[in-house]
Amino acid sequence: MMMAYGLFVFGLSTAAYQELQRQTDWRHQSQGRIGRRPARQFLGPGEETITLTGTLLPQFTGGQQSLDQLREMANQGAAWPLIEGAGTYYGLYVIGSLNERKSEFFRDGAAQQIEFDLRLERIDEDDSAQLASTAAMRALATGLAGALA
Repeated sequence: MMMAYGLFVFGLSTAAYQELQRQTDWRHQSQGRIGRRPARQFLGPGEETITLTGTLLPQFTGGQQSLDQLREMANQGAAWPLIEGAGTYYGLYVIGSLNERKSEFFRDGAAQQIEFDLRLERIDEDDSAQLASTAAMRALATGLAGALA
């Protein structure tokens, strides 16, 4: 297991990523002053995003069904915990965007190669309105079990 996002496990059989990019911003409000540089006040943490980039080879690794599962999670609008395989807990994230590019096609139009970019956006831990519901987790678990079978 490379990483888990809620009940979705990133790995060779689902969606292995080749790059993880993490960006963290901090907010500093500027206040203009006469004859001097603006004063700055630290307001706290800003946006935090993680972008996972990878290439799927459906003959050997995960394929379209894995990306479809992530899209279903995004459609729910829920936040899910993000935990790296080594044990690092990143926090609660929502899916901001999922981009895919298909190439090297078979005769039937199925792609031999699917590249993806998944952008995850962190939310505050106390924003319980966005937490995934138990029903959503059960539905996702059922879908994952079917996809991995």
